[in-house]
Amino acid sequence: MENQAPPPDPKALVELFYSDKNLFGTYVEQAECDLTETSRRLLSHNHHMTVTVEEYHGSLVDVKVLETRTDERFYSRKILLTRQSDDRVVQFGIVRLDLESIDVPVRDEILSQQTPLGRILIQHNVLRRVELSSLWKITVGEDLSTCCDVPVGHGLFGRTAWIYCNGKPAVELLEVVTDS
Repeated sequence: MENQAPPPDPKALVELFYSDKNLFGTYVEQAECDLTETSRRLLSHNHHMTVTVEEYHGSLVDVKVLETRTDERFYSRKILLTRQSDDRVVQFGIVRLDLESIDVPVRDEILSQQTPLGRILIQHNVLRRVELSSLWKITVGEDLSTCCDVPVGHGLFGRTAWIYCNGKPAVELLEVVTDS
């Protein structure tokens, strides 16, 4: 039986990479009905975002790792997913991975920072379940503005979610899409 984890805390995930949370921006939890149709399609599901944004944009995506943190048990990274077709940013993300919950070959490929996380888990046939926790409206701060190429104060939508691997809560996610 799977261990049920509490919902990912967006504040804790943002604080991994932002000593000044205003550089990220502000966020308010949203009901699904408050999202735009595009944002609902991109965020309100229990699937890997890699697959979802690739289907929506009609292009494979690459991962660009902007910053990482590692401690004894957790590997965290701040990333962008960009379309291979034109290098346009389609998603910003903060990921915190419990290193103890992933087999060594999978962990090594994730740590190589060359391939989007979802694609790695799928290619390695890791038994996984994605669980949407919450939907968010983000008012973009200065750093997120630069990352996503939108003006400061612009509204984007995002989500927090868990990826359970082999029955264990393994990956906490904060994912923000650039199309809303």
